[in-house]
Amino acid sequence: MKIIAQKTLDDLEFGVVLEQAASRCATESGKLQMLETSPYTSFRAVRGTLHRTNEYLSSFSEEKPIPNHGFEDVAQEISLLSVENSKIEVEGFRRLLLLSETANTLLVFLRKNKDRYPGLFEATNGQTPTKEIPAEIHRIIDKFGELKDRASDKLFSIRRQMNGVRSKISQSFGAALSTYHGSGFLDEIRETVIGSRRVLAVKAMYRRKVKGVIHGSSKTGSIVYIEPETTLQYTQELQNLLYDEKEEVDAILRALTDYMRPFEVDFKTFSGFLTLIDTHAAKAHFAKEMNASLPILCETQEIDLKNAYHPLLYLSNKRKKNKTYPQDVRLHPENRIMVISGPNAGGKSITLKTIGLLQLMLQSGFLIPVHEQSHVGVFERILTDIGDNQSIENELSTYSYRLKNMQRFLKKCDAKTLFLIDEFGTGSDPELGGALAEIFLEVFYERESFGAITTHYSNLKLLANELPHMTNANMQFDGKSLQPTFHLVSGEAGSSFTFEVAEKNGIPYSLINRAKKKIERGKVRFDASIAKLQKERATMSKTSKELQEASIKNKKENEKLETLNAKIKVKLERYQELYDQEQRMIALGNKVNDAAERYFINNKKRPLIADLLRVVEEENAKRKRKSVSEHKKEQKQKKALKEEVSKKVEVVRVEKKKNPAQKPKENHRPKVTFNIGDKVRMYDGKAVGTIDTLEKKKAIVNYGVFTTQVNVEALELVERKKK
Repeated sequence: MKIIAQKTLDDLEFGVVLEQAASRCATESGKLQMLETSPYTSFRAVRGTLHRTNEYLSSFSEEKPIPNHGFEDVAQEISLLSVENSKIEVEGFRRLLLLSETANTLLVFLRKNKDRYPGLFEATNGQTPTKEIPAEIHRIIDKFGELKDRASDKLFSIRRQMNGVRSKISQSFGAALSTYHGSGFLDEIRETVIGSRRVLAVKAMYRRKVKGVIHGSSKTGSIVYIEPETTLQYTQELQNLLYDEKEEVDAILRALTDYMRPFEVDFKTFSGFLTLIDTHAAKAHFAKEMNASLPILCETQEIDLKNAYHPLLYLSNKRKKNKTYPQDVRLHPENRIMVISGPNAGGKSITLKTIGLLQLMLQSGFLIPVHEQSHVGVFERILTDIGDNQSIENELSTYSYRLKNMQRFLKKCDAKTLFLIDEFGTGSDPELGGALAEIFLEVFYERESFGAITTHYSNLKLLANELPHMTNANMQFDGKSLQPTFHLVSGEAGSSFTFEVAEKNGIPYSLINRAKKKIERGKVRFDASIAKLQKERATMSKTSKELQEASIKNKKENEKLETLNAKIKVKLERYQELYDQEQRMIALGNKVNDAAERYFINNKKRPLIADLLRVVEEENAKRKRKSVSEHKKEQKQKKALKEEVSKKVEVVRVEKKKNPAQKPKENHRPKVTFNIGDKVRMYDGKAVGTIDTLEKKKAIVNYGVFTTQVNVEALELVERKKK
């Protein structure tokens, strides 16, 4: 496997990225592994580690996030398992228990959610939870980290005897305390503890009257600490039991260590697995902070970065609340090499570092701050020559050091190499150094290498313009304010704005004029032409942006009008339905009212009942005209009317977006000449109205309770006016 050179990692500050990511690790082993991370050169390895990091990042938005993966370092305990007759202490078993339980929880979780986290599940390598380890440790050690009394029958017996002896010590000491206190032999503090033994605080003058063993005295000598004679026997017995307990605990821990020896490989696997999860978790948290995403991976060599940010600069500016400018960079087989030019302090070097650092991070399993539609391939070599590499130790000048780098580049450059060179060709005579740099660039081009260089040399700009698979690019510069815009533009070379910047900084115009005369007139004209093109491009870009914004605004207004029109149509139909219903109810009410008035006059019930029955039969006859299924269908149609209209509006919007320049289809409806008084209705409506007025292609339609103006092309004839 090919390894990316350390010089490349240093030039692009990859170590700083690793340090920042390591600070987000939860375990010491995770931090060490993160700091030792190096880029992969295998597409399969890169894809695997990137997908695992992306899966962990996606878990942040899930209801059930990935369980905790933290554990304490167990390297010493694992090493003891390989030593015969060794013993792990209680604290060591507590750490092994934490490791085992944490790993078991994660393994069970990933097995249940392997469809959601396939990459992380694959990282388990088929490892299964081991229930025996936590079960055996829990049998011996309690939750407070102490050996349980029932860890063995012998330990249980010893501790029961110890409790009995302690009870006797307490009783005998209490009796002595009461006796000597009543005699006035004790000081005010009465008792204390020295070396885990309870002693009486006896006044010095009465020390010979208290039987026991002296264990010391106070600083002033006024108090003597005596252990009563009655407790000495029990104390000695307790010491013997404590020794027996220690021996039994030692035997239990050795037995437990022997039990764990067959699981040595499991502990190593658990430790490695949790460390791997820790590094992916740290990368995911790092990605979240810099708003990073997973670009589209390509098996071929390619770089297509959209809205790419330099990660360290982005995080630094984020803390300072400063703006960071994104870049768009594209290198592919038809455009392998980019020659970036432009003024100093315009962002050329940071663009170069952005390309290199993002590539290193991606090949190391880091998500990168780019648009998710970016495309990135994997390179076997990444070569850099960035910054002033003057070496005092090796007595090399800047140019000598650069030539040694070029020698290294010429040996290693091939079709799977990405090279990045800052200020290509500088450090020597401009004419001679530029010529040599041109030859180097031609060799890289012939070997089909991918790369980006920054330069001020005109001959390199001309070369990029002549070769088909090489392109110019420039960092835009505002010609009026003479301030950098930090925006990379592909397709044209950039001017160095040498004389313009000099004039802005107060250099007399007469001196600038003299300088112009010192160089070839063609070079001045070439640089001036480039500067003019950049200014024109900036103006065109601004105009294009304004037109685009105006177009978006017009589209939004059209959508609002379409939505409003659809709502009005729905309301019209509803009003007509309500009007028809009210007219029917009024007619029905009039019939009932007439019957009631006749009953009021003649006070005869039979005619009243006959009238009411006739009204009911008439209404039922109308209802019978429609079947039950038709009635239900009509109700459903009324309910779905509003939904259909809104769907039609959405379809119109989609069609307009897909075919914005498409002409509307011709209307093949038969042309009808309308007259005032004709009954009409809209083609996409149900309500019937009468034409009150006709003006050109507009008609005023009366629907009874309201009138509206409608285009005659949207109307269909229902009934001609009766003459």
